[in-house]
Amino acid sequence: MTPRNQFFASVGGTILVAVCCFTPILVIALAAVGLAAFTRYLDLILFPALAVLMVVTWVSYRRYARSTDWT
Repeated sequence: MTPRNQFFASVGGTILVAVCCFTPILVIALAAVGLAAFTRYLDLILFPALAVLMVVTWVSYRRYARSTDWT
């Protein structure tokens, strides 16, 4: 996987987790499939996932910038 693809994949993952964290999209989706009991545990999973993906995005950006000589 090229640094450019890694960067765009990590940005996409970060945006997806942020949307699930800060909007009720995931709560509505879980309720629609009958798993609304798990909604109280979403913050325990989504906030650390958001932090990890932000670090991954930063690292992949550094690799992408280094590969294109933007530094």
